[in-house]
Amino acid sequence: MKHLILASTIALTGVLGLSGCAVTSGQSTVGQYVDDATITTRVKARFAQDPQVSAMRLNVETLKGVVQLSGFAASQAEKQRAEQVASGVPDVRQVRNDIVVRAPQ
Repeated sequence: MKHLILASTIALTGVLGLSGCAVTSGQSTVGQYVDDATITTRVKARFAQDPQVSAMRLNVETLKGVVQLSGFAASQAEKQRAEQVASGVPDVRQVRNDIVVRAPQ
C-alpha cells in the first residue's frame, strides 16, 4: 500500500510539472495544489489503514490545507474517528467534517 501511495504521489507530481500552471480556482500556486493533493493522499491512506474508518464510503478534498470530509459513516464514532485521523495528518490546518451518519441497511 505504501508503494502505491508513493507511486501515486510521484506520478501526480510529474503530471503537474508537465501541465505548467494549471491551478484550480482558489489556489494560489502549483506548489499549493501539490501540497493539497499530498494531504488528500495522506488522509486517504490513513483511512485505509484504520480499522474504524471506511475509506471506501468517505471522500476527502483539500484546499489550502483545509480538509473537507464527506460521504456516509455507519456510526457517530466512525465520523468522529475520521475527523481525528484527518486532523493528525501533517500540514492539515483545519478539518470540515460533513460526513453524514447513516445506519447500515
